[in-house]
Amino acid sequence: MSADAVQGTLFHLPASSPRGDAILPLKQLRTRYPDLYERHARKYAGRPADLDQPVGPLGCTWTDVVFLSPAHPAPLFDALRRAGICERRTPEPWTLDAARLDPARAVIRLMRHGGGGHYPDPPDEHDYLPFSTAALRAVSRVTLTAIQRLEALTPGDPWLPFADVPHVLYHGSIPVSWFRRPGQDGPGAA
Repeated sequence: MSADAVQGTLFHLPASSPRGDAILPLKQLRTRYPDLYERHARKYAGRPADLDQPVGPLGCTWTDVVFLSPAHPAPLFDALRRAGICERRTPEPWTLDAARLDPARAVIRLMRHGGGGHYPDPPDEHDYLPFSTAALRAVSRVTLTAIQRLEALTPGDPWLPFADVPHVLYHGSIPVSWFRRPGQDGPGAA
């Protein structure tokens, strides 16, 4: 690992079983796996403009990036369970050594929930942090505000667990072999 490599662990919860040898951004799913694209694009049905949302620091759009979390998702799903919204146990995330990512292709997006408290507000230039070890450490914990928002949800509310949790956005695909998956001995064993 080089001295300037970003240090930390990132988390990924695949919404479906991946196909092929890489986790793909939505735009690449559209052409390679249209059925997966349709499934993943459904969550934007009420807000299609979000798909074209620019990710300024990376010179691309929301559909060009893979989403990773700097925080373990267990506290989010525990809060949903306490609210009676989600009965399933916390899914075990895939983990990724942040040093594997090219920092020039990654950015940390701070998320502010708006839209009635359910959807993130559109970003401005102050909502992006450089992908660095210091920034990653600063956003690696789920906040009390995020937990309280999820615990206050009622049946019928949209329950986007990561609406106010910072995201690491990576421009491009990420090889599946870079991830440590549940039940695996180490990265690259996939």
